[in-house]
Amino acid sequence: MKALLLTGGRVLDPANRFDAVADVLVVDGKIAAVGGDAAARAPAEAERLSVTGLVVCPGLIDLHVHLREPGQTAKETIATGTAAAVQGGFTSVVCMPNTSPAIDNAGTVALIHDVALDQGVSHVYATGAITRGLAGEEMAPIGTLQKAGVVAITDDGHCVQNNEMMRRALEYARMFDLLVMDHCQDYSLVTEGVMHEGYWSTALGLRGWPSAGEEMIVARNVLLAEKTGARVHCQHLSSAGSVQMIREARQRGISISGEACPHHFTLTDAAVAGSEKFWAKDGPGIWGFATPDRLRPSWPVYDTNFKMNPPLRSARDREAILAGIADGTIEVIASDHAPHCGYEKEVEFDYAPFGITGLETELSLSLMQLVHSGRMSLSDLVHRFTVGPARLLRLPAGTLTVGAEADVTVIDPDREWVYERADSASKSGNSPFHGWPLKGKAVLTVVSGKVVWKDLKQSQG
Repeated sequence: MKALLLTGGRVLDPANRFDAVADVLVVDGKIAAVGGDAAARAPAEAERLSVTGLVVCPGLIDLHVHLREPGQTAKETIATGTAAAVQGGFTSVVCMPNTSPAIDNAGTVALIHDVALDQGVSHVYATGAITRGLAGEEMAPIGTLQKAGVVAITDDGHCVQNNEMMRRALEYARMFDLLVMDHCQDYSLVTEGVMHEGYWSTALGLRGWPSAGEEMIVARNVLLAEKTGARVHCQHLSSAGSVQMIREARQRGISISGEACPHHFTLTDAAVAGSEKFWAKDGPGIWGFATPDRLRPSWPVYDTNFKMNPPLRSARDREAILAGIADGTIEVIASDHAPHCGYEKEVEFDYAPFGITGLETELSLSLMQLVHSGRMSLSDLVHRFTVGPARLLRLPAGTLTVGAEADVTVIDPDREWVYERADSASKSGNSPFHGWPLKGKAVLTVVSGKVVWKDLKQSQG
């Protein structure tokens, strides 16, 4: 019998509305006890770890991750991607289907499950494609994919432009109670845009990507969710208009949801011009943008590590995303972890691929922007990383209920550290947050009762 006892931590379990200093006992990969007589019930041979002063919560879930395997393993593998996940505190990740070949058949789903069991350090859940080859022309075998074990369908990285096909996909998905996740991008409006359409795109001479290119598809999804009754999830929202449409639709009882990524609620399009202000501590426990007299050197202009899809938008959009997370309109935070080889990003801005890594900085940025800033409670933030994604995807995760899988994350909300690409477990280093001083960190990650990441000594030292 293998056992682990975590003692003295503040246990936050939003699924059970539990928030108290308590011990947590794990036995044979399951949660055996929380609080009460947990310490007394621990076997003599149990490993005991003091987490006094730290936060113990259900293992975090990221429902939007690109693991790149199969076919793009120079960028990332299931082994390296899940290693980055557990360093960031994530015990479960949901991988996107834009691999090579795409996840549009049962065989590729089985391959991912097999490799994840053999080489992964976290749980890996697969999504299936909406259309074959993500081409938007022929529907993928949704029923077969569901039977093979996918937890949702999406053409992420692409967007189904044919509204009739999207409607039929939603109708089929509803038959199997599958969530449909959509990358909201109207190609006819976005065209060849590479950054947010606004002042900075004009000043830099880069082709603009209007907010309407996202909002048009969000509006489409609201209408189709209402028409079909299917569950629709809008990925990586970046626009104030999108947040408002989701808010109004949810108030009308439509089964639509959205997610936000830390880069969209931390940065703005000014970063592409090297004009974004760096983080500085403005007061006790408050983190925000530096005042002009305390600016650190600017980033380089046209830094392709600030190129992502959808793009960084205006300060108004950024504030709307933060407000949407705080008021519950956006119920999930995800990284959209999108690794690329260094040489791919080391080209002109127009030609660089979209995407950044994010699994290891996601929690810290969220704590800084949402909790340390006073916008929301720590419990509500943990909810966005646990209960929110677990409910959407019907996952057996996101809780410390006795008998549940022992996936646990221990967080030091006040740990100050600097993110360095060289310390990343990911194969790729295309992060705009290299060198950033951060506040808050996962210091212990437990997957199925096994400690897979530990940084306790340094944190408490």
